[in-house]
Amino acid sequence: MRDLLATYYGIQANERTVWNGVEGLKHNNIVYFTISADQREIIHMEQAALAYYLYENNYTQTAIPVPNRKGDWYTEYNNKNHMVFQLEDKPFDSSEVHGASLAHFHQTGSRYQYEPQAISSYGQWKQLWIDKLTAFEKQIEVDSAEYPNAYYRLLIDVLPYIIGISENAIQYMQESEYESRFHEVDQGTIAFRRYQGELGKSTIWTTDLVYDHPIRDLAEYIRFKLLKHEDPMNEIKVFLDEYKQVRTLSIFSWRLLYARLLYPIHLFDIIERGFIEQQYEQRYDELNEMLEHQSIYEDRLGKLFAHLGIDSKELQIPMLHWL
Repeated sequence: MRDLLATYYGIQANERTVWNGVEGLKHNNIVYFTISADQREIIHMEQAALAYYLYENNYTQTAIPVPNRKGDWYTEYNNKNHMVFQLEDKPFDSSEVHGASLAHFHQTGSRYQYEPQAISSYGQWKQLWIDKLTAFEKQIEVDSAEYPNAYYRLLIDVLPYIIGISENAIQYMQESEYESRFHEVDQGTIAFRRYQGELGKSTIWTTDLVYDHPIRDLAEYIRFKLLKHEDPMNEIKVFLDEYKQVRTLSIFSWRLLYARLLYPIHLFDIIERGFIEQQYEQRYDELNEMLEHQSIYEDRLGKLFAHLGIDSKELQIPMLHWL
């Protein structure tokens, strides 16, 4: 990395550092990181544009890309494409309450004027979920035949359940698309791929950014909490109350929240890692532990709206009775 920065960027950074678990090099209170940039170029460019927008709107903890000496964002080094990011090494103020800070982040992100294409999921959840379910079914069938191990035997056993609950979520999402009770807070915004409290950390990583409905972040944070062993219900209520003091939630938003929590993204994420990493013993333990907790997750989801003080019958928000 030192040679890459010196040769192609003219940056003499020699002080090694570890920032949020990521290795980098530091020079004049600026920390530099590199990532492999072999994904589609448009993904990196759209994420870079969001990062610069956030940085210019006071989210200075955002890692922003640095052009090389030729003015290019990509640098070929050791037969691979790389991008370099920089981050200011300065104290991070996380004093704002969590829910309010996410609401303000969404307000800022909603003013971004250009909806990305490659990293936007806004208005596309139903089709993306269908596509994911279809693709994963096919890949699991192929891989389970090629790798007849304990992990894939477990996966084949639980696949009917995963398909069933996914189809429930897709059907609920389809019905929710006809919901007319929405307002301006339902417009697209900058969001995170899997929000787990990143705004309370010292770095916003550019590669985590997407463009979507703000409910994505609320749902993924709530999912993160519902999967914890300790009871998260009061913490979730406080978080949402803080958020709603800044941004209200429409009936449409509540329905999206329920649909997204119903779709088993947390199971698909484990399966996806199995496709990529093929560390089957580790994936087996991870999937088995998650499945053992799934009944608790479903029970908490079934009680969530009541705990939040939301009368689903009065508001005509359908609930699944088997939860």
